[in-house]
Amino acid sequence: MAQAVTAQLHPRGASKAEEAYERILQMLVTLQIQPGDPIHDEELMRELSIGRTPVREALKRLEVDKLVITFPKRGTFATRVEISDLAYVSEIRQQLEPMAAARAARTASESTRAGLLETSRQIERFDAANASTTDLLTFDAAVHRNIYRASGNPYLEDVLIRHSNLATRIWCTVIDRLPRVSTHVKEHLALLQAIIDGDEAEAARLAGLHVGQFEQAVRTALLDL
Repeated sequence: MAQAVTAQLHPRGASKAEEAYERILQMLVTLQIQPGDPIHDEELMRELSIGRTPVREALKRLEVDKLVITFPKRGTFATRVEISDLAYVSEIRQQLEPMAAARAARTASESTRAGLLETSRQIERFDAANASTTDLLTFDAAVHRNIYRASGNPYLEDVLIRHSNLATRIWCTVIDRLPRVSTHVKEHLALLQAIIDGDEAEAARLAGLHVGQFEQAVRTALLDL
């Protein structure tokens, strides 16, 4: 079920650098590469069966995304996750997620709305209760990307994808401590419907509520660590 939505994370015809970026991003966000872990080009090249140049290009992009950091003479590492990161990321998302949702409700074409309706149907069919953590996180990220793309503003979409990735990584650090994780994805249904219906105010309200509830749940879990 997740495959139909998540296919958009790995578009056909993507360059090797893009493929490397998406695959290493997935490893970082889902904590296959743990915060603080060293990152070695040679290991990634072997694991991904991708050449050195695409891997290095991907790591440069991921450094801009604040998911990896390079220290002179020490090497490249996955960035650490701090509770302050949650506040900074959520502050940006609280402003921009409602903006993107409202803009999508206002400007989305009929074909885009039809695509969001199909996303809603896929969410309803998604077996979240039995999905692996990686499948759940990947599916959720794809739903968010569909909403950002529906806003029709590629610059806004780019900023939100980057901060959504950071938020998902923080979420993954405490996912086993969070209640109602299996129902998290289905919380997007009302938001998608508001966008499809062209209800800007409701779309903005629901997007802001979603981000606020996410921050509160993750903050509580982080403080309990």
